[in-house]
Amino acid sequence: MSEGNEYGAGQIQVLEGLQAVQKRPAMYIGSTDARGLHHLVYEVVDNAIDEALAGYCDEIEVTLEENGAVSVTDDGRGIPVDTHEEYDRPAVEVIMTVLHAGGKFDKQSYQVSGGLHGVGVSVVNALSKWLEVEIRRDGAVWRHEFDHGEPEPDGFERARDLRPGEETGTTVRFWPDEEIFDAVSFTTETLDDRLRELAFLNPGVEISLVDERSEAVDERVHRYEGGIREFVEYLNESKTPLHDDVVYFDAEDDGVSVEVALQATDELQGSLHAFANNINTREGGTHMTGFKTALTRVVNDYAASNGMLSDLDGNLRGEDVREGLTAVVSVKHPDPQFEGQTKTKLGNSEVRGVVESAVHQHLGTYFEENPDTASAIVSKAVEAAQARKAAKKAEELTRRKSALESTALPGKLADCQSRDPGQSELFVVEGDSAGGSAKQGRDREFQAILPLRGKILNVERHRLDRILENNEIRSLVTAIGAGIGEEFDADEARYNRIILMTDADVDGAHIRTLLLTLLYRHMRPLIERGWVYAAQPPLYRVRKGSKTYDAMTEAERDRIVAEECNGAPDQVQRFKGLGEMNPDQLWETTMNPENRVLKRITTEDAAAADKMFSVLMGDAVEPRKQFIKEHATDAEWVDI
Repeated sequence: MSEGNEYGAGQIQVLEGLQAVQKRPAMYIGSTDARGLHHLVYEVVDNAIDEALAGYCDEIEVTLEENGAVSVTDDGRGIPVDTHEEYDRPAVEVIMTVLHAGGKFDKQSYQVSGGLHGVGVSVVNALSKWLEVEIRRDGAVWRHEFDHGEPEPDGFERARDLRPGEETGTTVRFWPDEEIFDAVSFTTETLDDRLRELAFLNPGVEISLVDERSEAVDERVHRYEGGIREFVEYLNESKTPLHDDVVYFDAEDDGVSVEVALQATDELQGSLHAFANNINTREGGTHMTGFKTALTRVVNDYAASNGMLSDLDGNLRGEDVREGLTAVVSVKHPDPQFEGQTKTKLGNSEVRGVVESAVHQHLGTYFEENPDTASAIVSKAVEAAQARKAAKKAEELTRRKSALESTALPGKLADCQSRDPGQSELFVVEGDSAGGSAKQGRDREFQAILPLRGKILNVERHRLDRILENNEIRSLVTAIGAGIGEEFDADEARYNRIILMTDADVDGAHIRTLLLTLLYRHMRPLIERGWVYAAQPPLYRVRKGSKTYDAMTEAERDRIVAEECNGAPDQVQRFKGLGEMNPDQLWETTMNPENRVLKRITTEDAAAADKMFSVLMGDAVEPRKQFIKEHATDAEWVDI
């Protein structure tokens, strides 16, 4: 064995304190992209929400400051500042610097909490280049400072006495470390969606977001006394409910509390959202399983007892019952077991039984006491089942499995040589012309090309049988190889990177939106796993001598002309579409992993994404019109 290959005790590295977080941040916050960056704010806010759950906090304010910092202020009890016996340091310093240190393990300080791993705020500290904490408690204002996770030697101080009438609470201010994150600029809308969600889940708690980064300060305040009832109403603003009242009930069993709110709409897409201790469990879990099972059972029982299944020759399926249904399920558990620190799936086995029992009992009673509402919900499910059964009898191409059961890949697909999904990527390209250039310019080893002709069907407005009649959609589904809808299995996907490559114009944006609607509604795990991207082709190519520069925007073009070409470029080329690029240009600007820019599509807030797809792609015109009025720039709206 050569010296360079030695492996012994001397090669075993022990990461002390917060070094493990700084070395492998994705293990604790999921990623170091925008999603992970915003997760830092959520971790601090979750601590304030835990104070609210314990009954000590009524107001939370998140501020995006001009200097790049984020501050989170609450009016809770304040982080403890007395000396921790084991560490002989102030408790706040221990909480900020020691993983798994917190007041959420013994159930004495917090009966219910979202931050049960005890690593939240210490991870924020570890991934910040600077963090300050101000605590108002024990008759004084206390401060502490941390540099890249390390406490400043003289950073902890008793700054002053509390003023008369001044409330207790905590302010955490931090600057994310730009050497760790891809970018350190926070998106107001992303934060606002999550804070609104928390306000719905915690009725009576006021949560505000203040953005001070522009001249006109943007302040948004969320407070909802109606809780998840109002949440369902908010989600259904762009839809047509089939009954006026939002069905709501709550229950508690063995320390686990359950809240459910639901309302049926005339939409084809369902909208189900599950939360555990205020955490958005995007991948569901035992609480969602219990809800779905009991919901299907209650609806079938009511339909059977009221003679509504006579034409179906069988029971309603879960997919029938959930069609067009908007529901929010929120559970609070004294000891939740999440999968990983990012907490996207609840694993407590006992929760399924608690939720199932609560839904069966309370929804069944509600149906008996409110027959009009029950009839509206059940009739919608029966209609969905009739459409499903009619589709089965239709021609072979409209049947779900028959449309996809062929193992032959689409003829227009230029597949890659690699059979490793982790190394393979599929470019979904707008138009045959661009598809031809992409096929010639690609790296055949790992890049597959699927050109699509025209605009695919808007799946927001059609059931799956109608969707599968669309040749372009069938080609895409077959190429990906993981099925669609209820049968979709992301582990079967032939590519772990699916790149939507459309023109940089209005038509291209529309085609991309149609494709994203399909993926979000019927293959959502692809997006949740971070496997879906939008290519960013340049709008301009600028030449000066032997050098070429690509620009994504007019502003970037102008900067290149001024700075790189001294105001006198040899050529400025405007790409009207991907089809205008020759294979070499398309490879160098848009497909080459060394040069290209890809935008990853994420669903950090599924509820907000769900609502936006309904607004942009649904049947209701007025919400879309209002959205355009609010977001259109340099345009004049004319009613005709």
